[in-house]
Amino acid sequence: MILKQFEEKGLSHYSYATGCSEIGQIAIIDPRYDVDLYLEFAEENNLVISHVFETHIHADYASGARYLAARSGAEHVLSGYDKEEKYEVSFPHKECFDGDLFKLGKVTLKVLHTPGHTPEHVSFLMLIDEEPKALFSGDFIFVGSVGRPDLIGKEVTESLAKQLYHSVSEKLKDLPDSLEIYPAHGSGSFCGGGVVDRPYSTLGQERLSNPFLNPSISEREFVDLVLSRTPHLPDYYFRMKVYNSCSEREQIRTPIPLDPLDFQKHIDKGGVVIDLRNQTAFSRGHIPGAICIGAGEKLGFWASSAVSYDCPILLVTSTPLQVEEAIHSLARIGLNRVEGYLEGGMEAWNKKELPLDEIPELTPQDLFKEKEVLHIIDVRSEGEWAGGHIADAKHIPCSELTKRIKELPDGKIAFVCAGGYRSILAASVAKKLGREIVFHLPGGVLAWRTAGLPLTI
Repeated sequence: MILKQFEEKGLSHYSYATGCSEIGQIAIIDPRYDVDLYLEFAEENNLVISHVFETHIHADYASGARYLAARSGAEHVLSGYDKEEKYEVSFPHKECFDGDLFKLGKVTLKVLHTPGHTPEHVSFLMLIDEEPKALFSGDFIFVGSVGRPDLIGKEVTESLAKQLYHSVSEKLKDLPDSLEIYPAHGSGSFCGGGVVDRPYSTLGQERLSNPFLNPSISEREFVDLVLSRTPHLPDYYFRMKVYNSCSEREQIRTPIPLDPLDFQKHIDKGGVVIDLRNQTAFSRGHIPGAICIGAGEKLGFWASSAVSYDCPILLVTSTPLQVEEAIHSLARIGLNRVEGYLEGGMEAWNKKELPLDEIPELTPQDLFKEKEVLHIIDVRSEGEWAGGHIADAKHIPCSELTKRIKELPDGKIAFVCAGGYRSILAASVAKKLGREIVFHLPGGVLAWRTAGLPLTI
């Protein structure tokens, strides 16, 4: 048996290779946008990808399934339960239905229709010698939670929540405690609330600890619980649903270096600047209107809530080595319009004496002294806020700031997060959207606590 989990940390996404080592045949389940890692895995292990499966039409990332199937010659298999739904697949594929079996040597994948997160959602039950061994649960069951039921629209959210209850009650009841659960997402994903930070689980463990698998929970209690735990719904999810159900794949563009004057011309034509440098470098000097999203695994995740999908993107970085990974990270959430990067970085920009802007940094002591004349905006998550925050601060999670920008008070604003990554992002977004007097706290609440300053609950 082959079972390989691939993790994309920025989107808390898991995809899988599974199959039979004896005959060298595998399937890929829920692949991400950039598919080379699956092809390389197959080549390195002398395996053939015969099938590409998806559990549902994904909302949080751009799927690579269609492209992977085309490149590998595999059969692309999708749920057949999307007909006449709001999101219906419009490109050729093989449909699968509840009870269908797919043989991969000694491994069999059995289709289970598990609606609730979405109407068409299916899970794949791995059987070896007809014995259930693992469930690739997609966004049906997470470790400690279940998928959110509100991705289709408010008018069907409660109905889908009820379907989810019955999927849990009926599809899992005869399966053994030893069954391994492999979800499509982990902690940090907005596809479900309260997801536990473990990459996989067992059905027995979930029956003990996952409140949604409590055998005594009623339908009404289940529905109320899942709706109470549903996290913020990112706007880009709806774009991804459309893309994954009917749009043609957009190729990842080759990075283009732009000298400072050409870079400025692209800005003048409507380009949005994403600055990949760290919070300190950005605070002390950046291109006016730039948004600071530090390079790394969370780039795409935060860009999805801060950058318009209708505008071309320009990158500023401390090293060109970051550019290619940045472009891939953005492509995974459908931001493909990267036109180029600033050749020579901010050093080249400064040599041309082009305009600069700053976002002043505050020490914890300065913020404490000035908090009577500053409006403090805490951009951490709900859980972080509940664990302790600065007195009189206003809470607006960073992922919601663009939508809630009008809630920012007039006057001087200081942004705070856990360590500074999100606060400089929020401050740069606020400044781009017209707020003039903006500060941020490097080190965030951690620095505040270290300075011995008080928090309230």
